[in-house]
Amino acid sequence: MMTMKNLTLLFVTVVFLAIGGFAQTPEKDAVRVPLENYIKAHATGDPEFARKAFHTEGNMTWIRDGTYSTRPFAEFIAGFNGKPAADEAKRKRSIDAIDIVGNAAAARITLDYPTVKFVDYMTLLKINGEWKIVNKSFYAEPKQPAEVKKAQ
Repeated sequence: MMTMKNLTLLFVTVVFLAIGGFAQTPEKDAVRVPLENYIKAHATGDPEFARKAFHTEGNMTWIRDGTYSTRPFAEFIAGFNGKPAADEAKRKRSIDAIDIVGNAAAARITLDYPTVKFVDYMTLLKINGEWKIVNKSFYAEPKQPAEVKKAQ
């Protein structure tokens, strides 16, 4: 049974959480800008969206076959050809989480494609008043082809 003291404490907690959430909304919206540009780059193949998202000096990092790998953003951006992927209609992307403290932020993005699911962890910094992705680490999980799934 809820006592008046517990009910008051619950109310105060909810109000503080709501105020904290609203206070971060403009900054969270600003952090979403480069993340959404990153997603648009994938959706359209347009490297200009990637240039808007990434800082010029950042890197991608990942593990492939047990080996640490890295690639500068400039090389990654050069791979965009200006056209969406042939299976674009089957691809889904989402910004799953954003955490901000001062001028640093981290975000998790999921790229769910027909043959692979990527989970990207982005590190962002607010540089000269603008949020930019400065590092991207990711995990790629290959999916089984539909024929294999049906046979199982």
